[in-house]
Amino acid sequence: MSEALSRLTRWASLFWLGLFAITWALSTWSFDLYKALDARWIIRFPKKFELPLDKWISDAMSWLVEDATFGLFTFRDVTRFISALIEAPYDIVRSLLIDGFAVGQGQQAVQVAPSLSWIAVIGIILALAYHARRRNLVLLVGICFVYLAMFGQWDSAMITLASVLIAVPIGVAGGLALGIFAYRVPLAERMMRPVLDLMQTVPVFAYLVPILFLFGFGPVSALVATVVYAMPPMVRVSTVALQSVPQELIEAGRMVGCTQRQMMWKVLIPTAKPSLMVGVNQVIMLTLNMVIIASMIGAGGLGYDVLTALRRLDIGGGVEAGLAIVVMAIALDRLSQAFAVRRFDAPLNPSLPFHKRRPLLTGILLLVAVTTVAGLFVPPVHLYPEDLTITTGSFWTAAIEWINVNFFNTLEFIKTQLLTFLLVPIKKFFGGIPWIWGILVIGLAAGRVGGWKLGLLAAGLTLFVAASGLWGKAMTTVYLCATSVLIASIIGIPLGIWAGQSARANSVIGAFIDTLQTLPSFVYLIPVVMLFRVGDFSAMIAVVLYALAPAVRYAAHGIRSIDAELIEAGKVFGCTERQILWRIKLPLAAPSLLLGLNQTIMLAISMLVITALVGTRDLGQEVYIALTKANTGQGIVAGLAVAFIAIIADRIVTALARSSRERLGLK
Repeated sequence: MSEALSRLTRWASLFWLGLFAITWALSTWSFDLYKALDARWIIRFPKKFELPLDKWISDAMSWLVEDATFGLFTFRDVTRFISALIEAPYDIVRSLLIDGFAVGQGQQAVQVAPSLSWIAVIGIILALAYHARRRNLVLLVGICFVYLAMFGQWDSAMITLASVLIAVPIGVAGGLALGIFAYRVPLAERMMRPVLDLMQTVPVFAYLVPILFLFGFGPVSALVATVVYAMPPMVRVSTVALQSVPQELIEAGRMVGCTQRQMMWKVLIPTAKPSLMVGVNQVIMLTLNMVIIASMIGAGGLGYDVLTALRRLDIGGGVEAGLAIVVMAIALDRLSQAFAVRRFDAPLNPSLPFHKRRPLLTGILLLVAVTTVAGLFVPPVHLYPEDLTITTGSFWTAAIEWINVNFFNTLEFIKTQLLTFLLVPIKKFFGGIPWIWGILVIGLAAGRVGGWKLGLLAAGLTLFVAASGLWGKAMTTVYLCATSVLIASIIGIPLGIWAGQSARANSVIGAFIDTLQTLPSFVYLIPVVMLFRVGDFSAMIAVVLYALAPAVRYAAHGIRSIDAELIEAGKVFGCTERQILWRIKLPLAAPSLLLGLNQTIMLAISMLVITALVGTRDLGQEVYIALTKANTGQGIVAGLAVAFIAIIADRIVTALARSSRERLGLK
């Protein structure tokens, strides 16, 4: 048995070594082969066989907007109706929070009622935190919103909050409705699954292109893009939460005569509420993550401030606006988590007067009334005094200048060494792979790991990328992703192992990783560009920072989840600490490490599209160019190419994790 296993392992090693050797040889000499044979098709998919998919999509979108009709109304009427449905509540919320209510248009507008004062908004947030039964939460959210006022970010923050207050309910309601439908109709769930996979892997820029074409430039387009981006996790969470309701509760509901509607709203939804609130939390976080990107098509708010700072290379302004998004994200995240675990209130006595039944609501109404009236006579009550605002912009700018002055040579040396000995060789390797062999090798590798079905899927998706004429840019994307994931893993896995074995290290590393995860993706670009200028190296640094968190977290989780008895057994047999780590802990943590690798790859791919702003020449740049030209077909095809790369990587790494668990006898 052991001899057969050894032979199998040897054959597997030979397979992977052989595959790599052939790939390296073809990558090295493919250009010489093309020159010698005068066969350009070796390195580039033949032009006459390329799929004009981008033209087909652009023509279809043009027909949809200009000519499509449904009898009594056109498709343009549908988009206008959707815009009106979203714009009306958005205008009300924005007027309530920042603009005030006015009658008339433009310069003829006359304000008839002011917006809520900054004191009233903070009071409402504090009341919500108190209603969630969390005293510490009251202090936290209070500090967060006072920070927004003190650091001069209030107006932009309220515009962003207005977008969140509209996008989140729509995303949650739509996701819950689709989740209920998927729960009731298993066929619908199976049909939705690949669509949701695609929606969660298509880069966010790709959402903007068709939505910009359909809805035009403005906050409504930004809200539609935000909802579409944030809804898929809610659909998944809703379906899983409803499927996880214990069968005994469902049977009890049937026994007392519940109808299908009563079963859903009286039994299933209340039971699944904690899990559903996790989905709500995800929608909030994704909505805030989208605000910067959506600012490209008219969202405004904090996202626009970060984008403007990036364009002007204003490190101070960008960091301040980015930190404001982080602060708001922390407050809304903790608030939604508190409501997820909050217990229902006892029924109120209807005979009591309103102010005794609802003292908190009564207090808020009084605060709003008092601050509104007082703000008419005392401006600082309505708007935070500008002369009391604090700015740290000059500090951040000076810090970057100091680093550039004192460490320029060191940074340039590190950049040159990594470019010369890591990035450039990897770029040449991936860039030289012929498209035919690329399709074959990916199919063979996927088939070896996950079976022939996965092999055919991977080969088919790779063929789509090549046939779309995007092979060269796809290989640049793969090279940047591979390099970034390699460095993130080299840094993250040892940190995770250390955090998994030391409580003190875990507290420090955990705080660092939490900070990285809450920073908006665009914020990483500003200091990186200031220190290293534009190019592949800057993109790689930003991607590493953004994708580092899962490598650390999953490694720490894998180490902590190992059965203590197995470690004790190793010590009994005389293993040193080094042997316990390499012979026991790391093999048993392998499934968690692979899951962390999977998430690192997904985050790296999503960030690479954003790094197109700093000069990369990959699929992300293709999507960004399509956005600037409003070329729907080009944007969708490039977005699909990115999504297919992500799907291939996800399926292969997932198959590796599954086989690793099976070898270890884990479920």
